[in-house]
Amino acid sequence: EHEQAEWVAYVLDGELLRRPWTKRNDNFRPDPFVKAGSATSEDYRNSGYDRGHLVAAADLAYDSLAMDETFYMSNISPQARQFNQGIWRELEETARDWAKKFDRLYVVTGPVLTDVPKGSIGRDNEISIPAAYFKVFLDLSEPELKAIGFLLPNQVSFEPLYQYAVSVDDVEDVTGIDFFGELLPADLERELERDGNIDLWPFDKKKFELRNRQWNNVN
Repeated sequence: EHEQAEWVAYVLDGELLRRPWTKRNDNFRPDPFVKAGSATSEDYRNSGYDRGHLVAAADLAYDSLAMDETFYMSNISPQARQFNQGIWRELEETARDWAKKFDRLYVVTGPVLTDVPKGSIGRDNEISIPAAYFKVFLDLSEPELKAIGFLLPNQVSFEPLYQYAVSVDDVEDVTGIDFFGELLPADLERELERDGNIDLWPFDKKKFELRNRQWNNVN
């Protein structure tokens, strides 16, 4: 209906992220496994929106095939340029830092399409423009199990990243998605998903300052 993934889920492995990165190829292309046909790069041409990754290319940059497959259009969603290259990138970089620190993270991310989207783009396909995006993270490494979520408006932001941190329960309420119900025992799921303690997740102030300098220079 919206010509994009409802969600994507994957594991960020700290050990793999320390490997040398393969070269990014920007091989955006339709996904042949979408039987109804996926969006194309032509749909984004002159739209004013970036081809934003859901699974970040850099998250899988340790393997050339895995990274290349992040450029299937089924992994792409229309993001405002200042958002994609600003706070969204900062969250992606922060997630990789967390994976290295905590060894491994379970990640689910996607567009918020429950509210009326911000119109659509595309000459051949009507691709809904999400009003916001979400990411949720789960750390099951001992000794401190924890989870956190983020809800970010699809627009430029000059606010610190932690301002958008919420509990996983909050993200479930907005999206209607049950993220970790099949992964965790019910009691542990309830405990982790209702807690959105940002003190357990370190934020790099330098990334925030760099983001704001970047966009202040542009504007």
